[in-house]
Amino acid sequence: MAGDGDLKLLGLMVSPFVTRVRLALHMKGVGYEYIETDVLDKGELLLRYNPVHKKVPVLIHNGVPLCESQVIVQYVDEVWSAGAPILPADPYARATARFWAAYVDDKLFPAWLGILLAPTEAARAEKVDATLAALAQLEVAAAECLDGGRRPLFGGDSIGFLDLAVGCNMFWMEALRRMFGVTFLDAGRTPLLAAWAGRFAATEAATAVVPDPDAAVAFARKLQAKYGAAPPAN
Repeated sequence: MAGDGDLKLLGLMVSPFVTRVRLALHMKGVGYEYIETDVLDKGELLLRYNPVHKKVPVLIHNGVPLCESQVIVQYVDEVWSAGAPILPADPYARATARFWAAYVDDKLFPAWLGILLAPTEAARAEKVDATLAALAQLEVAAAECLDGGRRPLFGGDSIGFLDLAVGCNMFWMEALRRMFGVTFLDAGRTPLLAAWAGRFAATEAATAVVPDPDAAVAFARKLQAKYGAAPPAN
């Protein structure tokens, strides 16, 4: 399939997974039509193009849908090959980036989402601990992937696959801090990740694409109301 033509993205602006795809498209300089999607009341377009998972993001390229953010990012990198590559060229580095990206989606994301949706403060405390544990493991990964802090980003001098995987969650870390008063990244506990997060946030792509944490907070309130989550402790 050619790298041009009709391109649409079904998304939710504050979704970390949608942010991941939007960052990749921005990095490649690809124009597309963005369609905000109500994920709490799944509409006809979402059900038509992602009938299996019924989730965003969905990238529709010349009428053909692609689902799952990691799959979409790799597709974008292959189809729009101009500019800096997103995935590493080295096979081991590429496999390592994919491994830790899967860890982010399997461990970090469910943990911090659980903080929002916890039915009790005790359950929320468990999810806070799980989130901190996941970040501690990523700090260990950063020691290797950032070469002990000598590499500015996981992708080297430019944003790479693992930067997108981790970075799309960072505005939610700030949203959670504002809601619950917990700091998840700091120079004492996760010095490599904290320094990396600052550099990532300062990149042109992140500045242009990443949502304001206040928007995430507003959506979090809707989620909590829908699922009956415990309110933040005073």
